[in-house]
Parts: sequence; C-alpha cells; structure tokens
Amino acid sequence: MYVGALTLDILLGDVRSLKQKRSAVRPIIAEVQRRFPGVAVAETGHLDLHRRTEIGIAVVSATAANCTGVLDDCERLVAGRPEIELLSARQRLYNEDED
Repeated sequence: MYVGALTLDILLGDVRSLKQKRSAVRPIIAEVQRRFPGVAVAETGHLDLHRRTEIGIAVVSATAANCTGVLDDCERLVAGRPEIELLSARQRLYNEDED
C-alpha cells in the first residue's frame, strides 16, 4: 500500500478579502473532488492570508506508479486554472514498509 500526498502553494488572483478567497478556493477543491473522486482534498494552509492558499491532496493506492500518476494529474488540473498561480508543488510518497 502506498499513500501519496501533494501540497500545492497557490497565489490567488484579484482577491481582496477572506470571503472572496473562500469563493475562489471552493471551486478548485470541488473540481479536484469531481475529477478524482478517490482523493481527499482540503485547504490546509495560509488560512489567514487572503491572496495565498495551500491545498493538500492525498491518495491511497496499491502501486507507487498509480499514486504518483494521480497526484501528477491533480497538479496539472490545478495549475491549468487561469485565475491562480501555482507557486510550488511538493509530492511525498509513503510506503507501509517505511518506519
């Protein structure tokens, strides 16, 4: 069993309040959940900043290749949105054999 984690650091476009931030982040999370129903996705960081957000995505798979492939597809989906700028993406892969 493999667990993959993807952390996306995102700069939002013309957002001037936390309320606008929520209305910009919610559709991103919803689209990832809709396109990849087997992943868990949530806003995980920069909660008090209105132009930055961190989105975390996790997937469990039987193979490392499938895990990495799903996370790569999620990253491409989010990076392709024109209203945001993806500042960084970090992937981690955990195996049940690791301590």
